Amino acid sequence: MDVSTANTMRERAGESRLKLWILLSANRLVVTGVLAVTMFVVFVVAVTVLPPPLVPQLESGDTIETMFSTMIGAVITGTTLVVTIGQLVLSQENGPLGEQRERMENSMDFRDYTEELIGTPSPADPSAFLRGLVDLSQDRAEAVRDGLSDIDSDQLQWETEEFTESLIGNSETVRDQLDGAKFGTFDVLFAALNYNYGWKIYQVERLLHDHEEDLGQPENDLLNELKSSLSMFGPAREHVKTLYFEWALVTLSQLILYAAIPALAVAGIMLTVAEPGTASGATFGIENITFLIGAAFTVTLTPFLLFASYVSRIVTVAKRTLAIEPLILRDSQR
Repeated sequence: MDVSTANTMRERAGESRLKLWILLSANRLVVTGVLAVTMFVVFVVAVTVLPPPLVPQLESGDTIETMFSTMIGAVITGTTLVVTIGQLVLSQENGPLGEQRERMENSMDFRDYTEELIGTPSPADPSAFLRGLVDLSQDRAEAVRDGLSDIDSDQLQWETEEFTESLIGNSETVRDQLDGAKFGTFDVLFAALNYNYGWKIYQVERLLHDHEEDLGQPENDLLNELKSSLSMFGPAREHVKTLYFEWALVTLSQLILYAAIPALAVAGIMLTVAEPGTASGATFGIENITFLIGAAFTVTLTPFLLFASYVSRIVTVAKRTLAIEPLILRDSQR
């Protein structure tokens, strides 16, 4: 029976390092830049290679006008929609005094209970707060390992040793990642995703059930205390995740607004003055007008590329954290 798991989400998911780096770890502006360069190269190559030739087509039709007039409408509509979605998400933070007081009371109750568990005031920094819960779980896992070391059942001893060593190793990995991580970047949430508390809770429950006859009251108390500390990590991670989503959506709205202005300006300029003779000649065998249109098209696409890079991370995290309780939704982790 396998009672241990890998210490990182990538190892547990069984997916490529590059895929998870693009979807999660990479800076969103870097991903946007890579997408923009890719779109520019694909556009230039496709327009150059695929028939009909671009210059005769421009001379005989209104390709530029049609293309960039459409992009102006798309940029305005898309920007308005994204900013509206961001405002709707943030609207839950607004409310009458009674609701705000209830939110504050719930948050303080959680912090007070956490303070009772860890024995010190709950840290204000999100990474330190999560790190305190990880440390608590590790301490209690070590207590379980020591407390069950004299149990007569060899099978229970082996399972306990495997489980606690896996939990301690995972805790050390996540603690190192949380150390120095600052909220606003993805580092805090990414480290929290590496801590698979749900699997650990299930293992505690299974040990309590499968070895009920071998466990006395002191051993049951140690396992239940470990379960309590692990259960606290779930809502703490979800709270940090919610705050990060709101932070990311605000940042996305700002960046799209900033990108929409030059995108509209470039589209308007191309719509007004661009023609086949605007950029005559060729470079590396490719018409210069192709480079001009490709660059302008890429600039007008930037708001959408920003949207794609940020939302890809948000939906990936949301999909991997659908269950807060010990439910394993991914086949690779079962």
